[in-house]
Amino acid sequence: MNERHEMTNIQPIKPTIRRQQVNQTQNEMMIPLDQDSLEDMFQSFVKFVDSSSPNTVRTYATSLKQWFKYLREKGIKQPQYDTVFDYKQTLKQQGKKATTIQNYVMAVKQFFKWTEAEELYPDIARNVKGAKLSRQFKKDYLKPSQAKKVLSVIDRSTIEGKRNYCMLAVMLTMGLRTIEVVRANVENIRNVGEDTVLYVYGKGHLSADDPVRMPDHVEAALQEYLNARKVHDASEPLFTSTSNRNKNGRMTTRAIRGIVKKIFRKAGLDSPRLTAHSTRHTAATLSLMNGASVREVQQLLRHKNIQTTEIYAHDLNAAKNQASQDVDNVLFN
Repeated sequence: MNERHEMTNIQPIKPTIRRQQVNQTQNEMMIPLDQDSLEDMFQSFVKFVDSSSPNTVRTYATSLKQWFKYLREKGIKQPQYDTVFDYKQTLKQQGKKATTIQNYVMAVKQFFKWTEAEELYPDIARNVKGAKLSRQFKKDYLKPSQAKKVLSVIDRSTIEGKRNYCMLAVMLTMGLRTIEVVRANVENIRNVGEDTVLYVYGKGHLSADDPVRMPDHVEAALQEYLNARKVHDASEPLFTSTSNRNKNGRMTTRAIRGIVKKIFRKAGLDSPRLTAHSTRHTAATLSLMNGASVREVQQLLRHKNIQTTEIYAHDLNAAKNQASQDVDNVLFN
């Protein structure tokens, strides 16, 4: 971490203590670690979590910074289970979102899992649970008529319009995240058998290695856009900026989110629950509504855990539940 003053002095267990002695007692503490030692511990911890993603490393750094700050403010040098539990409660009292609390607590749990493995400090956070997360998505999806309206309001007579149309079509049909749209290159479009696929640079991946089938309509629109753009190098970004400041350069996630929101508003869809991420929810929901299996949608969205995909099916089943209509028929008919 760059801001070492946010660290606190945690007193370690002697490195020579055998693994079975780690859980005996916390009275085996030694002198406090200095700031350089804490920095070394953090760097070693990053290697332990085997994180190849800069974003993940940044998340751990930010989360642990808050933990060390809490210990320093409380004057705690020998944290125990109750310390981690109280820290979690403090985060709740501060009004932190459940996802934020989950990230902070999981970082602490991973950190102490590592300290015990290295025989530096017992795993005091082993039995502390993270925050209870909602089993519902925070963003809405577009109904078929709304998705069609969004695409129809885009003026495709300009390079910018052709790009925006293709970009929205890719996101709505193929379920790409904004970061995956940003990372995509022209060379990632390839033929597999009789189909055209886009190899996606997925979340947490080091390369574009996740193939997603490209629908015929999207492929045709994309070819029209790339021809109009006069692409000369396959290593160019699939979608490029048209702004004067970054003309022909790689777009940013912020720019894409802004473009999608602007198009939504033009289509009369101005809701805080409708964002660029809604296009991904739309791809999943419309797939299920039109006969795709949960497994197929899991593959489309590249979810590691099928339970994440099952939330879409659960919400659809709940929406189709006729119980409320049965009551309505009794009361008003």
